[in-house]
Amino acid sequence: MALGIDLGTGGLRLALVDGAGEIAAQISGPYPSPFPDPQGWRQGLRALSAELPKKMMAQVVAVAIDGTSGTLLLCRPDGSLLGGALAEALPYGQACPEHSAAPGGASSSAARALALLAKAEAAAARGPFLLRHQADWLMGWLLGDWRWGEAGNNLRLGWDLGQQRWIEAIASQAWASYLPEIRPSGTALGSICPEAARQLGLAREVVVVAGTTDGNASALAAEPGPGDGVAILGTTTVLKQWADGPLTGPGISNHQIGGRWLVGGAANAGAGVLLQFFSPGQIEELSNQIDPRQSTGLKLRPQPGKGERFPVDDPELEPVLGPRPISDAHFLQALLEGLTDLELRGWQTLADLGAPRVDRVLSVGGGARNRQWRQMRSLALGKPVLLKPQASAAAAMGRLALASWQQPSGGMESQCPPAQMSSTPQSPPH
Repeated sequence: MALGIDLGTGGLRLALVDGAGEIAAQISGPYPSPFPDPQGWRQGLRALSAELPKKMMAQVVAVAIDGTSGTLLLCRPDGSLLGGALAEALPYGQACPEHSAAPGGASSSAARALALLAKAEAAAARGPFLLRHQADWLMGWLLGDWRWGEAGNNLRLGWDLGQQRWIEAIASQAWASYLPEIRPSGTALGSICPEAARQLGLAREVVVVAGTTDGNASALAAEPGPGDGVAILGTTTVLKQWADGPLTGPGISNHQIGGRWLVGGAANAGAGVLLQFFSPGQIEELSNQIDPRQSTGLKLRPQPGKGERFPVDDPELEPVLGPRPISDAHFLQALLEGLTDLELRGWQTLADLGAPRVDRVLSVGGGARNRQWRQMRSLALGKPVLLKPQASAAAAMGRLALASWQQPSGGMESQCPPAQMSSTPQSPPH
């Protein structure tokens, strides 16, 4: 078995996949504390692990994690969190306009890094520190060693995939020593540390494999082929597709997975905005009253707050959520139309930057199941929009971990001994 862990905005999902890559068991749940609290990520992982079949967990040989790209925290070299406001991560969608001159702009991880370091200075907290993204911090807990970072999770912090190094504007910073040592997605980094193995019910020989971002994991789970685009409709909206090479543009992400380029962008706007106004049951009921062929004519911009990353990167962009029609069904339709327009502009932006035009869109995530919205999107895009109901980002991470473990060498990072045998072992915080 292999264990895949998906850290999304709304919660966690764990999947056990067998030797053939098929899902043997799967479970999901919310974080037990607000999203920015890293303790909740770890507590949620422990709680869900306890719900999976113990016999299957005992057969796990490898594990990989995906996390929200850009969610960044400051911690001590042993992974322990700082006190007060510094105990929380800065979420991926939080822009830092006061650091708009940072590489990548106000919405980048570099800007959030500067904001965290400014907080530390204001609190008179002394280093050394580590800057770690969500998946990398939790991966560090599994290893009992926080030195590593996965390439895709660190692009927005300034990792240059082409040059395989930090860009000069980041490498030259006084705090460059706080950055992780980067390894590609799928690299086996070492064995799980004894304490994490005990708490999760895993064997001591389990190999920890560098994962990827939650958007990449969801895209991989949809199994896109040539001409396919993947729309991940969760709390946010993420568009991904294969391309011949990297793209250059504001808000664009380029990832290399298995020697191929996966390009795209992630918007702050998404189905999460709908929950500000309606319950899931209301959304389902009101959707049945929508005729996708009849537009409301309203031009809403359904962002959760000020600031957007894609298809425009503008930290000052304000949401437009009115005027609200008297009819709740019309208001829901107008919100969905706004999200549909965002997706249309997103695919157009990728094509304008040099990505292949997509022939069809594969939809994953909670919003993908809405039939009326799917029809609305197909009419606007002028191409088939298909639901991929069985796609699981957690299962994609399980398959990635399994593939790494099945390599002839076991996939082990040659430059890294098993974490618990490191010459400078770190004890994970309990």
